[in-house]
Amino acid sequence: MVFSDLFFLFVFLPAFALCYLAAAWIDRQIPMEEAGEHSHLFQNSVLVIFSLIFYAWGEPVYVFLMLFCVLVNYLAGLGINSQTGGARRWALAAGLTGNILILSAFKYLSFFAQQLNALGVEVADPKISLPIGISFYTFQSISYLIDVYRREAPVQRHFGNLLLYISMFPQLIAGPIVRYNTVAREINSRHISSSDVAEGMYRFMIGLGKKVILANQLSEISDQFLANSLQDLTTTGSWVGIVAFTLQIYFDFSGYSDMAIGLGRCLGFHFNENFRHPYCCNSITDFWRRWHISLGSFFRDYVYIPMGGNRSHQALNILVVWFLTGMWHGASWNFIIWGVYFGFIVTIEKYTLLRVHRYIPSPLLHLYSLVLVVIGWGIFYFDDSSRMMRFFQICFGQGSSFHDFVTISALMDNCWLWVVCLLFCMPIRHWTGALWQRIAHQGGFIHESLLFASRLTISAFLLILSVALLVGATNNAFIYTRF
Repeated sequence: MVFSDLFFLFVFLPAFALCYLAAAWIDRQIPMEEAGEHSHLFQNSVLVIFSLIFYAWGEPVYVFLMLFCVLVNYLAGLGINSQTGGARRWALAAGLTGNILILSAFKYLSFFAQQLNALGVEVADPKISLPIGISFYTFQSISYLIDVYRREAPVQRHFGNLLLYISMFPQLIAGPIVRYNTVAREINSRHISSSDVAEGMYRFMIGLGKKVILANQLSEISDQFLANSLQDLTTTGSWVGIVAFTLQIYFDFSGYSDMAIGLGRCLGFHFNENFRHPYCCNSITDFWRRWHISLGSFFRDYVYIPMGGNRSHQALNILVVWFLTGMWHGASWNFIIWGVYFGFIVTIEKYTLLRVHRYIPSPLLHLYSLVLVVIGWGIFYFDDSSRMMRFFQICFGQGSSFHDFVTISALMDNCWLWVVCLLFCMPIRHWTGALWQRIAHQGGFIHESLLFASRLTISAFLLILSVALLVGATNNAFIYTRF
């Protein structure tokens, strides 16, 4: 089940909302000692039950794997909290080892077996299918253990609350990677206002529009040029295809993040932003400060800085982080090459471009960044090395021809799509949000009504158009659910 699914929108979500509202009413009847606070027992229970249903809908067997992972981290967290000195480190090491072994077994065991067989060492390939979202919830589990070890967050003594944190359906299968210390307090102490619900639903509709109206249409263009045989692909066709994928993966993933953040806001949880207009970057370093922020901050705080960060062996630390980033995305050589590719560029920029970038015109920096990013997505797209090499040969002029009518048609027939995508790569929402804030600060019923009516109109338009496109849609999966 995915957010951009008619069943989710019109069955799962309404059913969850009704049960959650009923649970909230029951919780308000429970007296609490702290003034102004009320229980979240029934609300949290409903959220856990629906989260497990959401996950089990696509993979009923692997829901037990997730429950086992939560149990491992629950016991490890208690061990870290109850021990002192070296025993705390051993408890942390045991918990981290458990998480890494589970992730490695399901994500990388088949890959390693295939590599050994390729080297002549006969090993049985277990051919284990990848559980949806395992990379995301494993990293959240690691975040929990380290935050507890560093005393940056309290240990969770209730198994159900830890299960809620790891399994919460808004961010379960494709992020963002929500750090435990971000939501630890809100698990049992959160307040939901009408403005939270309004803002959350508006953000959800923005994400739904990104996915269904833009990303799904872009996927048809990228598949047209890249998914099939490359024999007749032209040079201009290769660039149109990979640019379409470049835009597709942004609107697909940022759309999911918007929907997750919006749903979390409706429930009283405040997830951090995961994208900040990455294609407005002026360097590759700047791009990765804007793209998948939750993953970048995870590796920065839990790998890069503990290894020494900028203090010692900086180049090595950067390359290690980027190798792991590539591995996190998938058990395939193209992801490893993709990670090392960006690792080398970021390392080189540290000693060259970032020291002189203020003297270089911004348009040149922007063009330089986008070209390297698009090439990177070319590496990311092809998991077959021979197809990847052939694709890049075509990109740089070794195709059957330079251009053809199919390429021109893809550009002209989808002119509206290209224009809208380019516009929404810019901080449109930020600009309109600032404008609406200025209108709201002027006060008065008319200004507030105008703000509400504008958001309601935009949300209704996005919902109606998205539903119309979803009817009969055949290509609706989120790219990042496979990681």
